[in-house]
Amino acid sequence: MVVREKIAYVVPTKDRPDDLRKLFDSLRRQGDAPDQVIIVDASEPPIRAICDEYADLPITYVREYPPSLARQRNAGMAALNEGITIAGYLDDDLELEPDATGKMREFWGAAGPGVGGAAFSIVNQPLRHSALGVAADFFLLNAKQQGRLLRSGFATSIAVPFEDIETDWLYGGATLWRRKVIEQHRYDEWYIGHGFLEDVDYSYRVSRNHKLWVVASARVWHWPRPVMASKQFTLGVQQVVNRIYFTRKMGTFSIPALSWALLGQCFFNIAQSVQQRESSGFRRFLGNLKGLALVISGRLNSVDGIWK
Repeated sequence: MVVREKIAYVVPTKDRPDDLRKLFDSLRRQGDAPDQVIIVDASEPPIRAICDEYADLPITYVREYPPSLARQRNAGMAALNEGITIAGYLDDDLELEPDATGKMREFWGAAGPGVGGAAFSIVNQPLRHSALGVAADFFLLNAKQQGRLLRSGFATSIAVPFEDIETDWLYGGATLWRRKVIEQHRYDEWYIGHGFLEDVDYSYRVSRNHKLWVVASARVWHWPRPVMASKQFTLGVQQVVNRIYFTRKMGTFSIPALSWALLGQCFFNIAQSVQQRESSGFRRFLGNLKGLALVISGRLNSVDGIWK
């Protein structure tokens, strides 16, 4: 018998009213509507008035300030209605295809108890550049098999699947979780600001005891803003500090492989700047050096940063 699961979406948001309206419009078009939509607002000024424009949606509004993605996600899950059985996170710059919620409900209705999380298929996910992709594989930053955690502690990318695929990790902003998983696992609030790797941290912890899947037929579009040039340095610091924090915390990865991959990440950032003839990659490289200096000096502290 197929069980009809009750689905809730948690949407952390910050200063993106137009993106949020696009997401809300796509939720209105769902042939099979979600049972709850929790908006966790860290905007300045607050965007509650936008939520009020969509009174036909089952919106729960939560104010959580100052902004921090992991904390906002945890605050959203604390507001789940009784009876919700499947809940997860949507980025505020997503747009769902009309049958996306229905396809997810179908998947979860047939999923066995061993399945803990399932991600939507992001249909406009960018493809890797072939030349730099080979370098990424060589330095253990990526690999051909999708959705794997390498011995370096780096996660391989997840492209648009043609069929459902099982993975070791799932992206944070387009994924649903079984409620018992949510009750057992919280996002690690050490990752502050925009986060970086908070989704790999969370989903990899879940994967130790549950299966994770990407559902090919549950399709969404992602419209992210580029990382601002002024934030590239901070992103580079987080690339090193957050990665080392994650690998030390898990204790399951190879230190030599991680070291090789961090060297490759520095090379990769410089190569991107040369290839694209702009300074963003070089700024990240300088941030990488700062991150390594912090780690060597014993200061493995959270690095804040809102990139977009």
